[in-house]
Amino acid sequence: MKWLIGCLLALVMASAAFAGEDPYIGIVGNDIDFNSFYFSQKHQQFLFDQEAIDVPVCFGSFPPFTPQTRVGDSGCEQFRSNKPINQPEICDVDGTVIDFFKGDFEYFGNPNAVITKQNAGWFEWWIRLPKKPSGEINICIQCGILKPNTFTPFTGFLAVEECAAETGERIGTGWCTQDQVEPPMNPIVNTALPKLTVGAFPGPYAPVDFKPFRLTAYKNPSNYALSTSETNPIPGPHMTNSGSLQLLDGTTNARILLKSCMDKCVVVKIPVTGQVNAGGDTEFDLEAGDLIGIRVDVPINNTVDIYCHSQSARIAGIGESPF
Repeated sequence: MKWLIGCLLALVMASAAFAGEDPYIGIVGNDIDFNSFYFSQKHQQFLFDQEAIDVPVCFGSFPPFTPQTRVGDSGCEQFRSNKPINQPEICDVDGTVIDFFKGDFEYFGNPNAVITKQNAGWFEWWIRLPKKPSGEINICIQCGILKPNTFTPFTGFLAVEECAAETGERIGTGWCTQDQVEPPMNPIVNTALPKLTVGAFPGPYAPVDFKPFRLTAYKNPSNYALSTSETNPIPGPHMTNSGSLQLLDGTTNARILLKSCMDKCVVVKIPVTGQVNAGGDTEFDLEAGDLIGIRVDVPINNTVDIYCHSQSARIAGIGESPF
C-alpha cells in the first residue's frame, strides 16, 4: 500500500512539473519557421512547432485569400498589404547591393513591402494563438523606417545608419535630419501616425457562439484601471476609452509611433467572456488556435518610408502549456 501511494504521489508531482504556464510567441505561418534575423536565442525558445501541438496554420476558409494576400492562403495565417513585396530588409546593415535597378540584393531577413512618404497604405497580419493565453497579450510590431527616398544606389543598406526615422517625424531640410520645433509645437506630426486595429476571430476550439470582437489595450504608463460606464449609447455596463484603456479600433485615438528596426509593443487586456468593450463588442475567452488580426493603416500625410513584412508583427504572452 505504501508503495502504491508513493507511486501515485510521484505521478502527481511529475504531471505538475510538465503542466503550467510558459511564454509563447506567434508569427504568421508555423511559428517554428521563424527567421533568426528577427529573434534572439532567448526568443527562439518560445517559438514552437504549432502543428505538433494541434494548432493548425490553416483551418476553415477564414481569412479568405484576397488580391492583397502576400503570404499565406485561404483559411491560413496571412500577411497582406496593398503594396507588393519587392523591397529588401533595410534593417540589415550588412546587406549587399548586386544590381539596385534590377532589385538584386543579398541580405538577411525577409523581403518587404514599402509605403512611402505622402502615400496612404496598410499592412495586415493574421496570426493564430499558439497557446491559450493566461495573461495580457503583447502585440509587437517592428518595421524598417527611413527618411524619404534614402534607400538609393548610393546609400544602399547603410541608409538605416544615416537616415533612420520614426513615424510622424518632422523631416528637416538638411541631409537626413529631423526638424526641430519650438514650444508649444508638437515635435510629432500626430496626424501622420499609423492607426492600429486589432481583433480576435474564432479558431478550431472556439465556442460556437464566438463572434469576432476588437481588443482593448492598456495605456502605458497608466494606472491600469478597468474604466467602465453604464451610459448610452451602449446599453448596460461596458468598458470605456480612458486614461488607462483604448479600444484598438483604427481611429485617431489608436495611433502608434514606430521607430526604425525597433519593437513597438502594445499591451492588450486579456479578453473575458461577457465583458463588453468600448465599441459594444462582447469579449470571449480566447483559446489556442484563435486568430488575432492586426492592421496598421498609414495615412496619406505619412512623412517617412515604412518597410514591413510577414514577420514584422508578432503576438507574445504567457499561456497554458499544451501538455
